Amino acid sequence: MGLFPALTANMLQMVGVGPFLTIPLILSTMHGPQALAGWILGAILAMCDGLVWAELGAAMPDSGGSYEYLQQAFGPESLGRLMGFLFLWQVMLAAPLTAASGAVGFAEYAKYLVPWLTPVEMKGLAILVCLLSTVLLYRDIRSIGKISIVMWVGLMAAMGFIIWGGITHFSAARAFDFPPGAFRISSTFFLGLGAATLISMYDYSGYFTVCLIGGEVKNPSVTIPRCVILSIAILAVLYLAMSFSIIGVVPWREAMGSQAIVSDYMQRLYGWKAAAWMTGLILWVAFASVFCVLLGFTRVPYAAASEGHFFSAFARLHPTERFPSFSVVFMGWLSAVACFLTLEALIKALIVIQIVTQFAAQCIAVILLRKLRQNIPRPFSMPLYPVPVFIALVGWIFVLVSSGAVYVMSGFALLAFGIGVYLWRARRKMQWPWNLRLEPGDVEF
Repeated sequence: MGLFPALTANMLQMVGVGPFLTIPLILSTMHGPQALAGWILGAILAMCDGLVWAELGAAMPDSGGSYEYLQQAFGPESLGRLMGFLFLWQVMLAAPLTAASGAVGFAEYAKYLVPWLTPVEMKGLAILVCLLSTVLLYRDIRSIGKISIVMWVGLMAAMGFIIWGGITHFSAARAFDFPPGAFRISSTFFLGLGAATLISMYDYSGYFTVCLIGGEVKNPSVTIPRCVILSIAILAVLYLAMSFSIIGVVPWREAMGSQAIVSDYMQRLYGWKAAAWMTGLILWVAFASVFCVLLGFTRVPYAAASEGHFFSAFARLHPTERFPSFSVVFMGWLSAVACFLTLEALIKALIVIQIVTQFAAQCIAVILLRKLRQNIPRPFSMPLYPVPVFIALVGWIFVLVSSGAVYVMSGFALLAFGIGVYLWRARRKMQWPWNLRLEPGDVEF
């Protein structure tokens, strides 16, 4: 896979259905267009964290992403075992939350076409999307290349239509209609900006996808860093252009209360028929995003379990079709259950879990690898080190604090529970830290 295919895959995972859902949520965090600064702050955070991923991914392109980065940085035979397990632990939670967010978004846009849907029926529709995706995945699926290409073309077309509509119908007075005191510096301002940044990170998330498929990338030491940096830069411009296009047509006070903002935007510009076509496109993208998320993430615990590093149930293969049947069913049902949460709760829970168990740890990991594992080649070194690492770490802490006490406490509670599960499993298998008395050459079970 060369640079362009890798860039396409990265952008596809980053966009998904996110920006079509989250513009109203971002506007509501600060009650005004000033909240769109969250896109800019999110781009800075994503770029700094992307440099962390780029350095790690270029150094270990064939090693399995964060699972290997964290193990190598913290010690593959000591604390690294726990860190690798916690990465798998967060995948078990992050994947269903990600899939559920796409399914909930599907239901919200479906209401535009079927306005008589009740809230209960919308939850039922979201659950059905997850279960149908699980049924479709319960078979031998070797490639989703064609689906990915169609999705990418559809996404770019949708964003292009939105931006073109903004260019031809833009009202600066409407787009920059800031409320009184919009930029008054206070704790409320920073908490609102942090909340907007958190939501924007949901839309930027996925810039690290190329690191997870590094073994299939040509010249990874060059391609991975370029792919990460380019995908963030391109989408930062597109997200801002799309957001201002929308609020330059639909007043932000209306936009932040919309459940199908792109459909409302298209109807205002071109009428109901054009809006219906756009809604159909977004429904396809939303369903395909759920399908792709479950397809990719169900393979992660299977791969670890098959090597004896995770619960053995996830290593089960279908007797004839040879796909990870238990992992598919487990994540499919868990994503269906997660659909009972609101879209905002799904996004916040997802980002908080990843910060607590993965993103912050990787910022530390790149420092440890430089200091303690100098035998690992670093074909790409981030510029201005360690400034990007520091900015990324501070940024993640800022986003975490802005998420709210409930989400912070829930994130750390899940982290503590994950540590407890690891210690219980390690005790049964006499792995670290219970095997500290083992001598070199002793066998671990």
